Amino acid sequence: MTAAGEVRGLTVWPVKSMGGGTPVDAVAADRHGLAGDRVHALLDRRPLRDGHVVSARSVPGVLRWSAAPGDDDEPVLTAPDGRLWHWSDDGLREVLSDDLGVPVDLAPRGRYADLVDSVLVTTQATHDATEAGYGAPLDDRRWRTNLHLALDAEAFAEDGWEGRALHVGDVVLRLLHPCKRCTIPTWEPGGARRDPALLRWFLRERAGVLGINARVEVPGVLEVGAPVRVR
Repeated sequence: MTAAGEVRGLTVWPVKSMGGGTPVDAVAADRHGLAGDRVHALLDRRPLRDGHVVSARSVPGVLRWSAAPGDDDEPVLTAPDGRLWHWSDDGLREVLSDDLGVPVDLAPRGRYADLVDSVLVTTQATHDATEAGYGAPLDDRRWRTNLHLALDAEAFAEDGWEGRALHVGDVVLRLLHPCKRCTIPTWEPGGARRDPALLRWFLRERAGVLGINARVEVPGVLEVGAPVRVR
């Protein structure tokens, strides 16, 4: 056994690249990832990008919107002005387009994670060491993690866990490879301010990685507080 501990947090992100994230106490996990995670997205309707999925890398204003699971598997969005919008509301695409400054459409329900059928795993030790190394507090929502663990392992130990099995209660995930970071963690949650120095720090000190991607091999329900073993 490489490490042991417990689940510290679970988060689903109903709409790709939107801010917020929804903490949950329990969530079903199967070969596609976590139920309700990144199953909705916006489509770019600019002529040269028509049909491309909108990402905060190219349209950072999408981070100022947040999404939470709603009824009938449709998310409820919170606009920057605080208004609530249901995914099926008339006029939503027009409001989004006006606010983002980019013509957008609502994508059909699907799977929109950058790494298909994956779960992003982070650890508290690595988060704490990143804050200490960078020299400033960092909201852990920057990492857009799904499964956050408290383990008896050193910071960044997960960098060497590729191919190992992660047992979370009765669920088993296969650890794939460390997560290479883009510019999104440089934005504060909510997209109010960007800190480019954070990405430079990652590239210089951590080869640009934080956390590790995983895929579910034995499905089941993940729960906060569940025992965790890395084998």
